[in-house]
Amino acid sequence: MSLRLGDEAPDFTAETTQGKIEFHDWIGDGWAILFSHPKDFTPVCTTELGYVAKLKPEFDKRNTKVIGLSIDPVGDHDRWTRDIEETQNCNMNYPLIGDPDLKVAKLYDMIHPNASGDAKGRSAQDNATIRSVFIIGPDKKIKLMLTYPMATGRNFDELLRVLDSLQLTAQHKVATPVNWKQGEDVIIVPSVSDEEARAKYPSGWKAPRPYLRIVPQPKSASGGR
Repeated sequence: MSLRLGDEAPDFTAETTQGKIEFHDWIGDGWAILFSHPKDFTPVCTTELGYVAKLKPEFDKRNTKVIGLSIDPVGDHDRWTRDIEETQNCNMNYPLIGDPDLKVAKLYDMIHPNASGDAKGRSAQDNATIRSVFIIGPDKKIKLMLTYPMATGRNFDELLRVLDSLQLTAQHKVATPVNWKQGEDVIIVPSVSDEEARAKYPSGWKAPRPYLRIVPQPKSASGGR
């Protein structure tokens, strides 16, 4: 099944390092980030998992749960977790899904649906496409999808920035411009008429072109930032 932005994130049941979960129930009424790994005990992924553990307080502020997935059983994850904590100086404070039969990887279109075999007989290179990130909203819809090559570590500071934008634009009829960061000016979306915009922004806006209406970032309700 091919997934696109706006599709419902497939639900599943899985074993994790923090027990069995039903994915949609686990997400609850907040946001979630699912990020995947092709194999345990891989070097780039070790650094990523550790960095996300250190960033967890930032995700918590944004009402966002994080969960990893790797194509190995949970027993292997438990051993890998000790390596991650020792080498990255962190506490693994979020769950890691075991996917030894490739069930979730196939459900999320991260690997060819005809891929066969279990984790033990597959190398990281066999699973090279399982390097994806999904941001999922409270409505259980996919808001972002990214896939990285194996040799390039993911930028989770950028994912925080994107999450801020997604949460802001979900609450307000605005878009965020290039390289936007929290607190900077935003753009009124074209679907908002000037009349509607004047009601919301009585102080007006900057408009170098009629379609480019720039205003200060509106304040978000709790659960965003």
